[in-house]
Amino acid sequence: MERITYEARESGVALIGLNRAAKRNAFDLLMLDELAEAYTRFDDDASLRCAVVFAHGDHFTAGLDLAEVGPAVASGRALFPAGSVDPLGLGPRRAAKPIVTAIQGYCYTIGIELALATEVRFAADDAKLAQLEVKRGIFPFGGATLRMPAVAGYGNAMKHLLTGDVFDANEALRAGIVQEVVPRAELLARATAYAERVAAQAPLAVRATIASVRGALADGEAAEALRLLDRARALMTSEDAMEGMQSFLERRDAKFTGT
Repeated sequence: MERITYEARESGVALIGLNRAAKRNAFDLLMLDELAEAYTRFDDDASLRCAVVFAHGDHFTAGLDLAEVGPAVASGRALFPAGSVDPLGLGPRRAAKPIVTAIQGYCYTIGIELALATEVRFAADDAKLAQLEVKRGIFPFGGATLRMPAVAGYGNAMKHLLTGDVFDANEALRAGIVQEVVPRAELLARATAYAERVAAQAPLAVRATIASVRGALADGEAAEALRLLDRARALMTSEDAMEGMQSFLERRDAKFTGT
C-alpha cells in the first residue's frame, strides 16, 4: 500500500494523504520519501494551484518512527531526497505554491512541523497536538524551534516546546498554530473548500504574495520593502492582471490562466 496518496482535482487542488493508518501515520523512511515526491509532483504541475495535506484514519500522525528514522538520521541520512521539495521547508527547495493542512487526532512532533511549514491550518475538534521531543531526549529538528515562536509568540511556543505536553485544538487556535477548528466530520471538506477558493485566484499573484511574505520573514521588512515594486511590476503586464481588471469592469468572476 502507498504510504502517501495523491489526487489531482479539476478545481486545481491536489489532495495529499498520509496513508499509514495502521501505524497512526507514523513516518518511516519510505513515507518521508513519498511525501517529498508528492510535494514535488504538486509543485511541478502547472495545472495545480493549491494542495491540501490530510490523513487517512483516525490520526494525522503520531510522529516519526524513531526506531527506523532515528538511526538513519544519526548516521547522516537526510529526511528527504536531494533535489525534491522539502515538506518541512528547510531545504534548498520549498513549494512555491500554497499548501493547506487538515489535522485530526494525534498530531505529534513532525506533524506540527509539517503543518507550520504550510500556509493555512485547519484542525478537527478532536485534535491533540504535542512537540514531544524533550520527553525522548532529543529536540525538535524539523522547524518547530524556528516557526512556533514566530507563529505563536515566544511564551506560547516555549510553554509547549519545553514540556512536550499534549494540548488540544482550542489551545492551538488560541496560540495561532491553527486558524480554524471544525467538527471532525467536516474537516477535509472545509480545508478543501478553502483550497479551492485559493486556487480560484490569480496563480502568479498568489505565488508572488507567498514569496513576498517569506522574503520579509527571511530577510526583514526593510529588505523586502525594496522588492515590492519590482514584484508588482512583474505582474502588471501579465495576462492575469489584464483579466483581473477586465473582470472587475465587467462585474464578473475572473478566469485566470497563470500567465
